[in-house]
Amino acid sequence: MTIFGFHASHEQVHPTALLRAVQRAEQAGFEAAMCSDHIAPWNTMQGESAFAWSWLGAALATTHLRFGVVNAPGQRYHPAIVAQAIGTLGAMFPGRFWAALGSGENMNEHVTGEPWPRKELRDARLVECVDVIRRLLAGEEVTHDGLVRVDRAQLWTLPEVAPALVAPAVTVATARRSAAWADGLITINQPHDVLREMVAAYRDAGGRGPVALQVHLSWAPDQAEAERLAFEQWRTNVFSPPLPWDLDTPEAFEKAAAFVRPDDVHSAVRVSSDLGRHAEWLAEYAGLGFDEIYLHHVGPQQDAFVDAFGAEVLPALRASVGGAA
Repeated sequence: MTIFGFHASHEQVHPTALLRAVQRAEQAGFEAAMCSDHIAPWNTMQGESAFAWSWLGAALATTHLRFGVVNAPGQRYHPAIVAQAIGTLGAMFPGRFWAALGSGENMNEHVTGEPWPRKELRDARLVECVDVIRRLLAGEEVTHDGLVRVDRAQLWTLPEVAPALVAPAVTVATARRSAAWADGLITINQPHDVLREMVAAYRDAGGRGPVALQVHLSWAPDQAEAERLAFEQWRTNVFSPPLPWDLDTPEAFEKAAAFVRPDDVHSAVRVSSDLGRHAEWLAEYAGLGFDEIYLHHVGPQQDAFVDAFGAEVLPALRASVGGAA
């Protein structure tokens, strides 16, 4: 049984409209939701980037969906603050919240004025942060001196059951390395052989919990419009690491994308006006063994996407691969 969820893109949609969209998604049959915690969009055309934690409280309170957030502790956020945010949502909405903890992107983290560390230092810092967060969620008083420093931190409001701490990964190496600490894995759409290798690496290294996939897609009733939306909104998101980790502003991403062609976007976005083709693509991803699949329509207007996929794509998927009740 595969759960099909809605990705709430704070970088593209005003939070008020996004709240209405996720409520509409629940009514249309989406079974879960997730978002990313950014301070800036990927390009200036996207034009938004609201504070995810404020929005999550409103979204959890006004739907019955389970939600997740992708967050980077260690620079823009002290791990004690992340632990408090996770713990509060877990206490208020038991069993309905998870957090994916990553090593971050310079575009979001440079705002502190601190230097952007090398990747191996960011990875080591993340492991320290995860340990601090787990200990705080377990009710411990934590003091830690390392790549992050913590002085006698304690959470006074605790969830009965700590929310899952999930690993976000876009490379096989990260998936394998994260298995040591993660309660699950989430990645993005890539070639099938890469996704198979990523899931296998995570499981072979002892990785536990569900594996989830975020799928970037572009749909419109007209193929030319679907192509236009994908290129306008997502041409800055076609690059392989380490470039997207290290660029520091939306304008820098736009400069990097100066020579990206419309056809190049197909490497990162599933683009079609055919709802049946989208259902086939998503069924293929479910067949790779993903427990949860989150659909991200890269256009800024979400209502038509939610209604069309709720009416045609989700029922087709449940008939072909199964879905959660």
